[in-house]
Amino acid sequence: MTHPLLMEVNGLPVHALVVHAVVVLGPIAALAGIAYAVVPRWRDWLRWPLVVVTTLVVGAVWVAYLSGEDLTEANTYGGPLEALVQKHEDRASMLRLLATGFAVVTWVTAWWHTRKGVVGIVLTALLGIMAALTLVWVVLTGDAGAQIAWYGVKG
Repeated sequence: MTHPLLMEVNGLPVHALVVHAVVVLGPIAALAGIAYAVVPRWRDWLRWPLVVVTTLVVGAVWVAYLSGEDLTEANTYGGPLEALVQKHEDRASMLRLLATGFAVVTWVTAWWHTRKGVVGIVLTALLGIMAALTLVWVVLTGDAGAQIAWYGVKG
């Protein structure tokens, strides 16, 4: 029986499909998180869209991570491609942790949205930092995955 995350949609593995949600929604969530942190007058407006998109992103990151693990186990790589896959896996492991942390900080910040003082400042600063780190790792992880997908293609 095939593992559910190795499921195919129209002949494509789930991983190949869900990573597109990460590379599109991840930067949107991260930029919204940075905007929330640096533009106080936007916070009321951004709070719930940020929660929704960040929740979608963390879910997509986890599905991409788990389906990527299953995809790697189902294939054998060698040579230079093996190194590319390892780099992508290493970056995906870090992205999974950062996206989860970003989501948790987003949820807590949204819950305590009206907090002033040290708690509000710390949460807002942490949100901006986690958003920026998530943005960087989405780009790095996506680039490493694209190098695998386009390996050997002359352009």
